[in-house]
Amino acid sequence: MTRTRIEGLLAAFPKLMNTGKQHTFVETESVRYVYQPMEKLYMVLITTKNSNILEDLETLRLFSRVIPEYCRALEESEISEHCFDLIFAFDEIVALGYRENVNLAQIRTFTEMDSHEEKVFRAVRETQEREAKAEMRRKAKELQQARRDAERQGKKAPGFGGFGSSAVSGGSTAAMITETIIETDKPKVAPAPASVHMKIEEKITLTCGRDGGLQNMELHGMIMLRISDDKFGRIRLHVENEDKKGVQLQTHPNVDKKLFTSESLIGLKNPEKSFPVNSDVGVLKWRLQTTEESFIPLTINCWPSESGNGCDVNIEYELQEDNLELNDVVITIPLPSGVGAPVIGEIDGEYRHDSRRNTLEWCLPVIDAKNKSGSLEFSIAGQPNDFFPVQVSFISKKNYCNIQVTKVTQVDGNSPVRFSTETTFLVDKYEIL
Repeated sequence: MTRTRIEGLLAAFPKLMNTGKQHTFVETESVRYVYQPMEKLYMVLITTKNSNILEDLETLRLFSRVIPEYCRALEESEISEHCFDLIFAFDEIVALGYRENVNLAQIRTFTEMDSHEEKVFRAVRETQEREAKAEMRRKAKELQQARRDAERQGKKAPGFGGFGSSAVSGGSTAAMITETIIETDKPKVAPAPASVHMKIEEKITLTCGRDGGLQNMELHGMIMLRISDDKFGRIRLHVENEDKKGVQLQTHPNVDKKLFTSESLIGLKNPEKSFPVNSDVGVLKWRLQTTEESFIPLTINCWPSESGNGCDVNIEYELQEDNLELNDVVITIPLPSGVGAPVIGEIDGEYRHDSRRNTLEWCLPVIDAKNKSGSLEFSIAGQPNDFFPVQVSFISKKNYCNIQVTKVTQVDGNSPVRFSTETTFLVDKYEIL
């Protein structure tokens, strides 16, 4: 069918609608128009007169159900804006003039082209990229440390004056640097966990107001015990609690609560029994909920101020807990859509502009006592409310509540047992509204 023929058939349809008859179809000598009113628009299906009208009506209904999937309003401008999405969806319903046996859910799946293999591939690639970046940062730190160590050893080397001794000293320094670099290139194998291994994990949920004030802060922590050798099943954990913030502790029901309260020891109520082997067992958990501002581990102040061309935004961070070391800190600031990239002024650290999500990510590898504060300034068109909520994410190998396992001993004989510990402090939700 030619384009001219299609345009002629569509041009004839409004004239046929003026007959005053109320039907869902109109016939001419050669074709049948099956239609459905949709507010100010019509969904029209043009078929031959020999076509099964019941099947045509069912196809028409499916066409009409597809449109709200892509268009928020049944208006000509909205249809035009999403015309390609609609064409792709219609193509799944009718192929080569014949109705395909599909439903609305299948059409949605086909048009989205959702691929599990693609998701897995992307996840693996992102993980590899993160690991490569972390390895680059680690090697850069090792190289810097190697140079500093070599320089210190070179300064200590005895010098007898003259060019000869200087040349020897410089040569030895270069040799030491070369040897150290070669050694750091060798991959370091992480030590295997001991037969008694503990995971200490804390998650924080925090909400602050943009004008100051802590709306809510809730922290949950847990010690998970894993024993891989059954000869260490009957043990006790010596817990050191240096928390001063009023955290609430709770032991596992099978743990001797009186023993923990009086001696800070975690052991089973029945000392003749053993802890489960090759499974993670939560032996102690704690909870802290507060609105005390001094408890905020990392304060964020965002100051958007309107200027002639938009907004000048100044963001500052400050670490309030000096004993913490926060790694891979990302402070995410929402941006107005359709105004382009922000103009960055001063910045401590690095930034990423995500144009698809309309966000600015302020990235800081480490925040600790030596690097406890920093700022970011940028300009962009928008209003002050456009830059909230600010979201924060980080991970730390030091826990917030300062609860540690200092020693592990056997029940019989009280002999010490070698153990390993893995500590993680991470963010569940951290927002400035």
